[in-house]
Amino acid sequence: MRKFNQLLISFLFLSVTACSTVTQEPIKTVEYVDIDRFMGDWYVIANIPTSLEKGAHNAVESYRLADDGTVETTFTFRKESYDGPEKRYNPRGFIKDTKSNAVWGMRFIWPFKAEYLVVYLNEDYTQTVIGRNKRDYVWIMARTPEIADTDYNRILSFLSEQGYDIDLIQKVPQKWD
Repeated sequence: MRKFNQLLISFLFLSVTACSTVTQEPIKTVEYVDIDRFMGDWYVIANIPTSLEKGAHNAVESYRLADDGTVETTFTFRKESYDGPEKRYNPRGFIKDTKSNAVWGMRFIWPFKAEYLVVYLNEDYTQTVIGRNKRDYVWIMARTPEIADTDYNRILSFLSEQGYDIDLIQKVPQKWD
């Protein structure tokens, strides 16, 4: 029985690690994020949506630095239309690399933390991109509900260079009165 348990544990370990293997080079994060400047509201301009975000309109991610150093997050959007039901989620961010503040874990469900990497941040902290090493999800965000086409296309080029399939990126409808 003991040998069977060891075999089972070995099989499960190999299965989990095989599923999480990244086939590309790790994506590079920005060198440094001034965490206080990063806090506040970010409009989701475009993304490769998670199942939760499909059909999102007026999506906004808000960050607030908690006293314990974690990031209180509020993610809100309207489901399927501008008048659709409001959805609200409150994941918590955990800054893993305090030297750069660019590597976080984002926890929606305890104890799991999703990878959250600040891979692009412009100088005036008005546009950012959050990515993952798997290149399965990405979020292009800004302090305003829309950005110039030149900025958007530059970010798409950047993401393509990082190994993202930019054909999967979808604009998030934003309309504010």
